[in-house]
Order: sequence, then C-alpha cells, then structure tokens
Amino acid sequence: MGLRERLDEDLKAALRAKDQRRLAVIRGVKAAILAEETKGTRTSLDDDGIVGVLSKEIKQRRDAIPDFRRGNRPDLVEQAEAEIAILEEYLPAPLSPAELEALVEEAVAETGASGPRDMGKVMGWLRPRTRGRADGKAVADLVKARLGG
Repeated sequence: MGLRERLDEDLKAALRAKDQRRLAVIRGVKAAILAEETKGTRTSLDDDGIVGVLSKEIKQRRDAIPDFRRGNRPDLVEQAEAEIAILEEYLPAPLSPAELEALVEEAVAETGASGPRDMGKVMGWLRPRTRGRADGKAVADLVKARLGG
C-alpha cells in the first residue's frame, strides 16, 4: 500500500474513531499534497514526493515550536509536538548516525568531491537518498565537516 492509500485509510479510521487531531493533521497533509500537485505540472505525486511534503509539514511545525515557547504558549507547543508525532508515522525509518556517515562517505566517493566547493554536488547526490530519513541541516553539517568546510 502506497502512502496516498495509507493516508486515505487512516483518514477513514480517524473519522470513525472521532480522533479530531489525527483527522485535522491528515486532512492538512492531503491538502498540502493536492496544492503541490496543482502547483506546476498537475501530475500525481509518487511516494517520494509525498515524503517531501510530509517532511516540509514537519519542518514547519518544528520551526514554530521555539516561537510558541517564547510566546509562553505550552498548549501550542504540545499540539505541534503531537502533530509531528502523527506525521512521522508516515515517514520511512530514520537513518542512524552510522548509516548517515556511511552514506556521506559514499556520496563523497561517488561524486569525486575534494573540498568545500563540491558540497552542492554531494548534497545533490544525498538529497533523494535521505529525504524524510534525516534532517537536511544535519546532513549538510556532516558533509561540510567531511569536506573540510
């Protein structure tokens, strides 16, 4: 079962269970997927594209949490963390630090990168392999350290 079908089934289950939070999160993700599909080419997103949308939704919520904390809104912090937990259920298993380091080494070898100027090549090779499985900033930091940047 693909991600789209899984989202549809989970939406129905949330409706039956009257789980308002899960229902709102899944509806929001489906709306974001539809917006992404209608943005340019009007093509249906595959699982990789949906993972990209899910990652973007998670990042938006993670970025908002510090603002909620500064604004003394623990209710919104709790809501954002709960939504992140729901969204993460749809992502592939995260990469361990050892797996990520091995992938960075493989990327450097495959692209022939030798210094900080080659970071774009390495990140371009890594991005489709780490999407939804590792934080982009963490990957970039590892690549920068490996390339001596």
